[in-house]
Amino acid sequence: MPENPKGEAVAPATASKTRVAAPKAKRRLRASALVAATAAAVLALTACGGGGGSEAKSADGKVELRFSWWGGDKRAQLTQEAIAAFEAENPNIKIKPEYGDWSGYWDKLATQVAANDAPDIIQMDEKYITEYSSRGALLDLSKHDIDTSKLDEAALNAGKGEDGLTGIAAGINAATILANPAVFQAAGVPLPDDKTWTWEDFERIAAEVTAKSPKGTYGAAAYGTDEASLGVWLRQNGKSLYTQDGKLGFEPSDIKGYWEFLKQMSENKAVPTASEIVEAEAAPLDQSGLATGKNGMAFWWSNQLPALEKAAGGELQILRFPSKTGKAEDAGLWYKASQFWSASSRTKHPEEAAKFINFLANNVKAGEVLLADRGVYPNSEVREAIAPKLAKADVKVVDFIGAIKEELGEAPAAPPKGAGAIQEIIKRYTSEVMFNRLSAEEAGKKAVDEMKSAIS
Repeated sequence: MPENPKGEAVAPATASKTRVAAPKAKRRLRASALVAATAAAVLALTACGGGGGSEAKSADGKVELRFSWWGGDKRAQLTQEAIAAFEAENPNIKIKPEYGDWSGYWDKLATQVAANDAPDIIQMDEKYITEYSSRGALLDLSKHDIDTSKLDEAALNAGKGEDGLTGIAAGINAATILANPAVFQAAGVPLPDDKTWTWEDFERIAAEVTAKSPKGTYGAAAYGTDEASLGVWLRQNGKSLYTQDGKLGFEPSDIKGYWEFLKQMSENKAVPTASEIVEAEAAPLDQSGLATGKNGMAFWWSNQLPALEKAAGGELQILRFPSKTGKAEDAGLWYKASQFWSASSRTKHPEEAAKFINFLANNVKAGEVLLADRGVYPNSEVREAIAPKLAKADVKVVDFIGAIKEELGEAPAAPPKGAGAIQEIIKRYTSEVMFNRLSAEEAGKKAVDEMKSAIS
């Protein structure tokens, strides 16, 4: 799942910050989907010709590599510090940074790739890595000198596919529920035991917090309009978002139950109403319901805890997802690669590009600069070495990632080609259900048909 337009590691994991669109927002969602489709069409042109990347070595033997990423100012600062550390060790390699926010990143990259002008090193997202890899746009890093022996196996496998190892995980995340203890304390409700709670417990506890809180404060934000929360729901019900052969892993009846429970929670005031979700969605992270004390719980990725604690002005608690059985090992969680380090297949300097990626993934100096900005470090040795330098909030994230290791299920299948359109489809039909324009059953049938078309 990708980060939000604000950049940095601050995007919501699920509907706690994802719009359940009001009726007039439908045109914007369709326009966004059209942009994504256009970008995919542009990417399809990459079959034409070669080239791209930086120029060949200069007369003095120096190489310049272009490196693109998305994120905010903090990420830009940290990443450029890591670049400086690499250049100090490799004076013959110059890294030229190219960065911006999430909103325009993918359209720009698709255009660059189609014009054979792709950056040499590319920060890649799980949602698009198969799309780019299958079109031959990414380098198979397994054929180059990158040490993967200390990387978490699940995170490493996330970058593998039919086209080889086209991405090295930049960080590890997990889908979580973050709780604001101050909201629970004010309501006189104890925090849940996340090792034993069920979805029924989640609804009951959230509704109790709402009932005992001032008007406008809810026990939880809504889950629901992206792949993370839907993926957890499906895994707990024996299904999956995608299959290993690149198809949908569920039927309309599966997503029907997902929406029916969300609507039930809204009707029981465990989560906000559809219109309140729409109003809250436009708020920046520091004005989110969790940060302002208007939500007792919300769905976020684990690496977003530090930014949220800073915004909230107090400590938050990381919770596992509820399960159907009340057993933590049945929650269906997994380690997600927050982003990948990838390289253009058309770079003129594949060995130098691989050397830089190897530095980012495996060098303690890079780890000491980047710390947990992109999630928990996948390299176990680097993770251990930088632990004393981590802020308290980052330590909590690292500890949580370690605590759930034995409870994890198998990593989900990678998103197939066309998966970039799936989130917009989920958002649109969640809106239809929440605003009573379609039943959950009708929405499920229409949504699945559109999803199958998108990835066919």
